[in-house]
Amino acid sequence: MRLIKNMNKRVKKLTIFDIKLVQGAAMFIMLIIVKLIPQIMDISIWWFVVLAILCGIRPMYVFYKKE
Repeated sequence: MRLIKNMNKRVKKLTIFDIKLVQGAAMFIMLIIVKLIPQIMDISIWWFVVLAILCGIRPMYVFYKKE
């Protein structure tokens, strides 16, 4: 539990600009992986759609419903 509290404290220091930079870095890392392993893109597009929806459920819930 102490590790999670420590990480939450650190994340609260980040600004929106920092978070967007991390997102950009993650996208570029994924592009590097796809260039190194092109077979990943042979997966059906529906897997990507399902994963995008699953990853978006909690942030949307927290944004619109949680107070």
